[in-house]
Formats: sequence, structure tokens, C-alpha cells
Amino acid sequence: MTALILALVAGAVIGLALGGLGGGGSVLAVPALIYLLHFTPAQATTASLLIVTLTSVTALTAHARDGNVAWRTGLLFAAAGIAPAIIAGAAAGHLPEALLTGAFAVIAALAALRMLQPAPTEPSGQVHPGKAGAAGAGLGAVTGILGVGGGFLAVPALVNVLGLTMRRAVGTSLLVITINSLAALGARAGTGIQLDWAVIAPFTAAAILGAWDGKRLSRKIKDGTLQRVFAHVLLAVAAFMLVDVLV
Repeated sequence: MTALILALVAGAVIGLALGGLGGGGSVLAVPALIYLLHFTPAQATTASLLIVTLTSVTALTAHARDGNVAWRTGLLFAAAGIAPAIIAGAAAGHLPEALLTGAFAVIAALAALRMLQPAPTEPSGQVHPGKAGAAGAGLGAVTGILGVGGGFLAVPALVNVLGLTMRRAVGTSLLVITINSLAALGARAGTGIQLDWAVIAPFTAAAILGAWDGKRLSRKIKDGTLQRVFAHVLLAVAAFMLVDVLV
């Protein structure tokens, strides 16, 4: 199977997950780029940032049109993550490949376990500035070093720490992810990491188109079913990556 076909298929599957789950689907982008398309971990995390940024902007536009983005809250939350995203993004290209792969596997496993837990409770209305800053900084660091959007981390934080409703948290998380991803990309611009645009472009296009289909698919499947299936797939991928690093 050619790299182009693999890129289109992988992008479509990840887009379906993104659209169907509203977040977390981009975690599959890095292992797909490493094991199917033979990117190095540094190349895969950088390419994933591009994919995450463009798909997040697309989804953010739709949520903004529906009035589900808390702009001021999202910008303040993202501001705490910009510096960590830049620092982590610049450092990522200098880390050993095994360390990057292993760290990503751990984050993927945590994302899967987060998806298997009950949804965050509705907000109490009490905002904790210190916790909000810490959560924003942590999300920025994860985005910068591992190239994932971090929606599985952002949404619970926006609900439980900043008091947003679930619907507005999902939309606002896309704003935060877009800003953090752009900051991390900027930090990686001078690291000399070479990317195969002939693979990344169709991969990204397929992911964006797949996200729209995923949104429609989610309406036809029983609540929680798609998320549980994806979480188990993600756990299997994380286990495979850890074995690959350790063996």
C-alpha cells in the first residue's frame, strides 16, 4: 500500500474519531505517522501539531458559529500554556526517540483511561485561578512536547476548574488547543526537523473531511459507545508502543 493511500486512510480514521468524540482522536495521529508512515518520533509529533492545528481551527469555526466558545476564558487559559508549549516544543527535537515514544505511550494510556471514566460533572460555579493556571501550563507542555491536542485534559479542566458547561468547554478547548499548537509549532520552526508534505497534506485533508462525517456518525451511535471503543483501541496502541520501546 502506498504512502499516499495509507495517509488518506489514517487521516480519515483519525478525523472520524475527532469528529465523533469531540476530542482525544488526535492522539492516534502520532502512532499512525510512526508505525504506518515511518516518521521519526520528532517528525511525527511535529506533523501531528500541524494536523491538530488545522482540524481544531475547522472544528472551532463550527462551535463559534453555534455560540459555544467562551473567548475570554479560553484566551486566559491558553495564555498560561503558551510559554510551556514553546519551551517543550523547542526541547522535543533534542530528546531521545525512545523517551519521546515512551512518554507518548503513557499519555495515550492516560487519555484512554480518562475516556473510560464518567464525564465531568457540571460546574459548581466556583473558579480557582491557581488551578486554572496550573492546568493551562500543563496542557501547553503536553501539547508542545508530544504534539497532541489534549482535549481529554482541557475539557475536564474547563468544566471543573473554570466553571464552563460541557458544551462550551468542548468548543473553548478547541481555541486553547489551537493557540498551544501554534506556539509549539513556532518553537519547532528552527529545529531543522524535515517533514514529508506529500504525506502530511493528504493526511490532514482526510482528517478534516473525516471530522465532519464523525460528527454525523456520533448522532447515530448510542452515547458513550464510540468513546469506549476508541478508548480500548487507544489502550492497545499505548501498550504496543511501550513494548516496542522496552523490548
